[in-house]
Amino acid sequence: MVCDPVQLSIAAASQSYDGERWQFRDLDFDLRAGEITAILGPNGRGKSTLLRVLAGLLKPTTGKTALNQRTGFVPQEFSGSFPYSVLDVVLMGRARHIALFQTPRKIDIEKAMEALEVTGMAHCAPRVIDALSGGERQLVLIARALAGENAVLLLDEPASALDLKNQDVVLSLLGALADQKKLAIAFTTHQPNHAVAVADKVLLMLPQAKTIFGATGKVMTEANLEALYGIPVRSARLGSGEREETVFAPLFRQRHRRGDLS
Repeated sequence: MVCDPVQLSIAAASQSYDGERWQFRDLDFDLRAGEITAILGPNGRGKSTLLRVLAGLLKPTTGKTALNQRTGFVPQEFSGSFPYSVLDVVLMGRARHIALFQTPRKIDIEKAMEALEVTGMAHCAPRVIDALSGGERQLVLIARALAGENAVLLLDEPASALDLKNQDVVLSLLGALADQKKLAIAFTTHQPNHAVAVADKVLLMLPQAKTIFGATGKVMTEANLEALYGIPVRSARLGSGEREETVFAPLFRQRHRRGDLS
């Protein structure tokens, strides 16, 4: 079987801000076309820092990088002091294709609208982005990255602030982009069920700057997740047929206070 081409990689990479406290050490990691990788770990473990390294925004303390210039970065939230329209925000993703001081061309607007069509947000093109819901804004930010005609998408906790339905919308979109457009995708999350829902591979950001990277089915175990979060975790198979999947649940210490669900 021919392997999908590697779009981005780092080798023996380590990151520390002070030379003493390491966020990850000796990490070998790659992203391949058509694959989704979930970067999983609790808050403060270095997930967002790793994304910045992969995006070329931060140089690792040690190690080698083979980055991709066609990489789109999707932050958790859009921050702007001006009431931009949705179309204006997506056109920002075309910056690499527009010359300095040049206004967007017809092709740029067409690419932006195509990206909005892919994310189901074309009908919102003239609206002010601040007027949208959190889920809608996340889809617009993904469209901005797509408008840049990127081969790699890096997303910082794209579903963390969304309700269950919008989590499903965003994760399903990532699956479609990997399967249909063969994008190499990585996203950070602290939710194990996001990883098992859509990721082909998982990187666990463990304590003491250790990591585990591999196929989702091998990496996502109760033992590994307990080591990751420091709390008992149990798994179960739920659903049936095409809707059957593995889910993970933490065993919180305050279970004696729960309501009667019988």
